[in-house]
Amino acid sequence: MKKRYINKIAIIGSGIMGTGIACHFANCGVEVLLLDIVPKTLLPTEEKKGLTLDSKEVRNRLASQSVLNAGKTKPSPVYSKHILTAITPGNIEDDLHKIKDVDWIIEVVIEHLDIKKQIFEHIEQYRTPGTLISSNTSGIPIHLMTKGRSDDFKAHFAGTHFFNPVRYLPLLEIIPTSFTKPEVVDFYMHYGEVFLGKTTIQCKDTPGFIGNRIGVYTIGKVLELAHKYELTIEEADFLTGKVIGRPKTGTFKLSDLVGFDTASTVINGLKAACPQDAMIQDLSQPPFVHYLIDNKFFGNKSKKGFYFKEKDKDGVWNRFALDLNTLDYRTLKRPRSEFTKTAKQYSDKSIKKALDFLLNGENKESLFLQEHFASTFAYAAQKVSEISDNLYAIDDAMKTGYAWKYGPFEYWDLIGLHNGIKLIESFGYSVPDWINELAQSQTPTFYSISYGKPQYYDVETKQYNPKPGQDTNINLDHIRDTQTLWANKGGHIIDLHDGIILLEFTSKMNILNSEALQAINKAIDLAENHYKGLVISNQGEHFSVGADITMIFMFAVEQEYEELNFAIQYFQNTMMRARYSNIPVVVAPHNMALGGGCELSLHADKIVAHSELYMGLVEFGVGVIPGGGGSKEMTRRAAETFTKGDVELNRLQTNFMNIGTAKVSTSALEAMELGYLKPERDIIVTNRNQLIYTAKQHALLLANSGYTPPIKRKNIKVLGQQALGAFYVGVDSMVEGKYISPYDAEIAKKLAFVMAGGALSEPAYVDEAYLLNLERRAFLELCTKKKTLERIQHMMQKGKPLRN
Repeated sequence: MKKRYINKIAIIGSGIMGTGIACHFANCGVEVLLLDIVPKTLLPTEEKKGLTLDSKEVRNRLASQSVLNAGKTKPSPVYSKHILTAITPGNIEDDLHKIKDVDWIIEVVIEHLDIKKQIFEHIEQYRTPGTLISSNTSGIPIHLMTKGRSDDFKAHFAGTHFFNPVRYLPLLEIIPTSFTKPEVVDFYMHYGEVFLGKTTIQCKDTPGFIGNRIGVYTIGKVLELAHKYELTIEEADFLTGKVIGRPKTGTFKLSDLVGFDTASTVINGLKAACPQDAMIQDLSQPPFVHYLIDNKFFGNKSKKGFYFKEKDKDGVWNRFALDLNTLDYRTLKRPRSEFTKTAKQYSDKSIKKALDFLLNGENKESLFLQEHFASTFAYAAQKVSEISDNLYAIDDAMKTGYAWKYGPFEYWDLIGLHNGIKLIESFGYSVPDWINELAQSQTPTFYSISYGKPQYYDVETKQYNPKPGQDTNINLDHIRDTQTLWANKGGHIIDLHDGIILLEFTSKMNILNSEALQAINKAIDLAENHYKGLVISNQGEHFSVGADITMIFMFAVEQEYEELNFAIQYFQNTMMRARYSNIPVVVAPHNMALGGGCELSLHADKIVAHSELYMGLVEFGVGVIPGGGGSKEMTRRAAETFTKGDVELNRLQTNFMNIGTAKVSTSALEAMELGYLKPERDIIVTNRNQLIYTAKQHALLLANSGYTPPIKRKNIKVLGQQALGAFYVGVDSMVEGKYISPYDAEIAKKLAFVMAGGALSEPAYVDEAYLLNLERRAFLELCTKKKTLERIQHMMQKGKPLRN
């Protein structure tokens, strides 16, 4: 069969989902044709321009406006605003013929079967045979859409259910019909996984597919149980939020985010579509459901739902929550009981420990969670075989579509299979026969680990089979216990085999404290003496939020400047060691890589970044400049770009401004545009699950290609007074315009002195040690200032910067 490529797609429907899908394909380098219907009336602004209904601007308005809105949406659906130029807006009447040149057509119109079938009728007039065709729907049976379609259409057609927001939620459900060619299904699965960075799950053509079938049931049940156990919505959100490894929104705030009208409609839709599903049919709607629907309090979209906020006469935001019993709004009250405090302490250490505490009590909170998990376990167990051929698909769907840390069966393994059965039976739910059979086996778990790879219990064969897709997925949780070579409180060094070792940070928020720095040096020692290369990455929420500001604060407050100087120098030396070690060092950052986390990445031989990378040198927020080589490195990188006849100051000024404004990238692509990643050297991976595996392959490639450390730079061009004067004038202008505070200016001038190479009378060439000394001296001088200490203390206490 001819190999298939996706270079251009067409999306029919430019609503929130259609535009989100268009943006994400554009993120991945695909050209997009975005089509919508032709408006029937003119807008007042169009009339003023003298436009008519025949004007192209009017006819393309819906798709064009959607693309324009995407550029203003926060969080952004695109990695960088320039990506929007890859999307060409149009309309169905004038531009549908253009689909003959695309590789994939995705229909994303209103959830109405007849309208979708009409669209497909038109598409078949222009679609080139062999072109992929799919529908993004959250509930309409896929097979019903194929009626009246050609054999070629049917063979290449499937449901491709993306979750909103498309860029950020990894789940992509693939729903083939009996007509879909197996090789087409394989392509959808592979392309979604590798190119779109999704967790692709093949679903059966059943109502709600997998994610919404399980997810919507759990939401409906939480609403019911919160009323039954007389919890406040704040208590219910706490108990179904971060404390058990789920999004901090919990359930009620999530309903406000997605729109309670939507949540209610989907629940009712499942009830209508699943008359034989007893657990769905048994869901009750408490009085507050009708109250919100009747009053059109749909959540964020209507400015009021389970929660709302408003400003008082003094401009202060006040937050309110719905009392589920009185149906009146009252001041929001965050749960602060000893029970919730203890649960949070357990959760910070281990979700398993938190569950052991939460599920073993007789208070209303424990009873609520007991029945919540009992109903979830029972429902998930009953749906295996009906909605999926395997249980891991249900877990993966909930983790990637609803952002749960664990899926239902993984939660069940955490508390123990027998304990879960007791919970189910204690609340009167039924336990499927296959669960009882598994409970009587020698290994009563849903998952097991064999040679570092996960295996799942197969309901049909009653055996453990390898979970597919693990060849390019290195999960540290599965190998840490057996492959750890060395560990301290700051990090673990793990053998990835094939001559590559990995360092993962284990400090809180993966801060680069003294133990983490020790771990970096130890990892380089081990790699240089016994291995081929080193990967630095982890599977925490963030790569690293930076250096240990608590240590800096303590040294500065006690005026132990000699010790502080030594600590900064140790940090700098560690970064330089990573740069000039005798083995390749590949850093694979993800999510937040701030301050020291950014500096470590800057000094790697190669960065293998996850597409969701929020990287930046943010030290201005705590009153200092980057002191771990970051100021030096961005000066060096600017100098590398200097060319004869170029305006050198402009290139240096860009890096100066990025540091001075604590600019953080909103994606790995933007990090590349900001100069933190190098396009000729570094790469971006869209699938987080493949990040460490890919980093390992690149470390091996560097090692096997005959790695030699780079020669230390001794000819870095600095501009001296030429840059210093310009920077000082710019900083003073920003103070005068009240864009920055006087103390911001003082910090900025310290940074300017470093990046200019000091007050040299003319441009000169210096080495890295020279710049590092300037950087360290400026850092120390700022640490003697009261306002810097105030900034550090504020960050420690409040978790956000102070502009004093």
